[in-house]
Amino acid sequence: MENSKNLKPEFNRMTKEHFFELVQIRTKMAGVFPFVIAVLFTNTYFHSFHPGKTIFFFFGLLAFDLAITAINNYMDFLKAHSEKYKYEENVIGRENLSEKTIQRLILGLIGFAAIVGFTLAIQTGWLLLLMGLACCFVGVFYTYGPIPLSRMPLGEIFSGVTEGLGIFAITTYINTYDQRLFYMELDFKHFALTGNPIIILALVWAALPLVMTIANIMLANNISDLEQDVENHRYTLPFYIGRQWSLRLFNLLAYAPYLVILIGWLAGIYQWPILLAFISLVKVHGQTKIFTKEQIKSKTFPMAVENLIVFNSFYALGLLATLILQKV
Repeated sequence: MENSKNLKPEFNRMTKEHFFELVQIRTKMAGVFPFVIAVLFTNTYFHSFHPGKTIFFFFGLLAFDLAITAINNYMDFLKAHSEKYKYEENVIGRENLSEKTIQRLILGLIGFAAIVGFTLAIQTGWLLLLMGLACCFVGVFYTYGPIPLSRMPLGEIFSGVTEGLGIFAITTYINTYDQRLFYMELDFKHFALTGNPIIILALVWAALPLVMTIANIMLANNISDLEQDVENHRYTLPFYIGRQWSLRLFNLLAYAPYLVILIGWLAGIYQWPILLAFISLVKVHGQTKIFTKEQIKSKTFPMAVENLIVFNSFYALGLLATLILQKV
């Protein structure tokens, strides 16, 4: 009779806890805030909302966001030069998870997101498909391919613009497609892109705080992981500009969103309740000072994430207060 040890599976079964760590469920607020704030901004600025399509898009967005994070962890596992990182820190190696299971999970999530995207593009117009494909391209090749974007000094730009502006613009488009504020006409004989420059400028301006806060999380992560990244041949922005200039940039991105809010209010993009966003400055200022003094992944990096949550929570609160004021 064979020893029972031979019947043990080669790989461990993926549990709920493993899945949550693989997709870094605690970081998903970075993708949720552009969606929520775009919905509120669309209601307050454009006075338009399509709840069914918006909720459907949210599930596709969430699936794609989970897939991208899983790809990130999977590629880090495959390309790791540090045995300690690969088998002690990365959840795939540490928990001995099956690579085939990871691959099926990623394909399933991306497949669902693709179905959502094509369905909404048929309903709202092909410009949605172009915007979605652009975001998908950046998302997939952020960690995939021979030279991933995350291993170059471009991660902050791509993550901030794709999540902060890309998700914001797509959410706005889904809720205003019938107004054709920006639209693409397409048939077999011609195509044309149309839009109102003032409207597009307002949209981009409202997305800027999201771009900055999301980029700042990536920057804080890269500052904290600088030595480990170099060991694993990942040369991110802090490697090229140095720790001190990286910290100066971190501070700039932490405080610049308040200036964007103030200018936006004076320009008429927001109404006065948006000034509630400045309440978050007390928390953001304190945590930014602490991170500037000490950059430890387990100790101070969470403060950069909290900065995003606190600022954007009050940003959303200001827009919600504006919406309530408009309804009264």
